[in-house]
Amino acid sequence: MDARTQQLLTAPPASLLVKMATPNALAFLIQGFVSMAEVWFISRLGTTSLAAIALAFPLLMLTQMMSGGAIGGAVASAVARALGAGNVARAEQLIWHALVIVGLGASTFLGAFLLFGEIFLGFLGGSDGVLAEAMAYCLVLFTGGVFIWFMSVMSAVFRGTGDMQFPALIMVLGACIQVPLTGCLVMGAFGLPTLGIVGAAVSAIVSAAILSLIFLWRLIWGRQTLKLRWHARVLSRELFRDISKVAVPASLSPLLTILTVLSLTSLVGRFGEAALAGYGIGSRVEMLLVPLVFGLGAAMTSLVGLSLGAGNLARAERIGWLGGTMAAGVAGMVGLLLALFPSAWIGAFTSDPATFASAKSYIQIVGPCFAFQGLGLSLYFASQGAGRMAWPILATILRILLAVGGALLLAFYFDFGLKGIYIAAGTGMVAYGIMIGAGLKLGAWR
Repeated sequence: MDARTQQLLTAPPASLLVKMATPNALAFLIQGFVSMAEVWFISRLGTTSLAAIALAFPLLMLTQMMSGGAIGGAVASAVARALGAGNVARAEQLIWHALVIVGLGASTFLGAFLLFGEIFLGFLGGSDGVLAEAMAYCLVLFTGGVFIWFMSVMSAVFRGTGDMQFPALIMVLGACIQVPLTGCLVMGAFGLPTLGIVGAAVSAIVSAAILSLIFLWRLIWGRQTLKLRWHARVLSRELFRDISKVAVPASLSPLLTILTVLSLTSLVGRFGEAALAGYGIGSRVEMLLVPLVFGLGAAMTSLVGLSLGAGNLARAERIGWLGGTMAAGVAGMVGLLLALFPSAWIGAFTSDPATFASAKSYIQIVGPCFAFQGLGLSLYFASQGAGRMAWPILATILRILLAVGGALLLAFYFDFGLKGIYIAAGTGMVAYGIMIGAGLKLGAWR
């Protein structure tokens, strides 16, 4: 067993979590601002483009959550458990299996979009100019989606070894490339073509391709213990099962989460283009939680997987509670600040009064619930490391039932209108965090 793995199995969990999560959290926070910068550039194009990106955003979010969260987390978990057991050869074989999954995942998403994308976006309420712009954005995104998948999964390989700094540095580099490139392609600056909303998708793919090449170079020629070795390319059902036993149930969570977002998007769309644009701004800000919590959650996936691979269940559970508490505190603070001072940031994205009112209502109702979202998300990632996904899946199902069912009742039966949808969304978040926490308390990892 190498020195890094030994340290990860013996160092005090609290200080280890902070040390590992800090570069990750900063990098993912910067990546979150990339998403907000994209919205800002697109907002310069008008309400129609802003509504189109709100329509397309759930599909981008699904791609990122599946590649980086569900599949990436499963790969990180498998690699961490192999290294925790001292089996480096197995960990190197897992890299090749992950590459096969990257190709299958990207191809599946592209095929599904080509077959059902227009019907799907139309079902969400897209029509005329909004639908056309959303379709153009998504077509570019899924055509080059293999680079997003490759970047996300290879980043997970490094996190599985406990190396959080290199993926974090690469993400910061990606932000430095993507933000200015998005602005230039959306607005047509410095002689580049004016692509409008499509420019944001082109920028995302180009940035992912560059980062993918860097990850590949490091895996082949880097000095770390774990490498992409040609002789380890032998594929086996057993190793695919090792990844899929976490990946398959973990994939249900982002699918159900996106189903929740899509359902709420469809309901909000009934209140008009301005309401949809405002919801798009608010939900994008909410997605800043994902990179913040993922920075901590990625460290939890690795540390919990290593601990369980070494047979230390008590240490794994302690890491889960420590990380969950930290995530709830950070997410809760962000939510409260955004809710208390909405005018300080919403005005940067829109000057339309109706759009502003929709975004403000969303964040003031849902923002105070962010602490529970942070708790639930962090324990979701930790559960991936443990290879125990039953409680996170049940919690996600409960969330969608409360959010969508509650939105229908409050908005249209009790006439709460748009606020009713937002109240239901916040209630779903609270239930999600409480249920996953209860699962850990009741011994879900045992």
